[in-house]
Amino acid sequence: MKRQPVSSSLLETVGYDPETETLEAELENGRVYQYRDVPESTYNKLLEADSIGRYFNQYIRDLSHTRIE
Repeated sequence: MKRQPVSSSLLETVGYDPETETLEAELENGRVYQYRDVPESTYNKLLEADSIGRYFNQYIRDLSHTRIE
């Protein structure tokens, strides 16, 4: 999955696959996680948030996920 850099102290890059509703997030520590069943609207709101890290912590972090790197 192709990820794009984001302006955040928590996240380095994020990516999204709308076909599988999978969000991929690379944290500032280099760990990469995939979050499943994330609506595209949630991904878009993440990118538009005033604080990407705060939005991630509030709406995405605790969803079912898998560490991939």
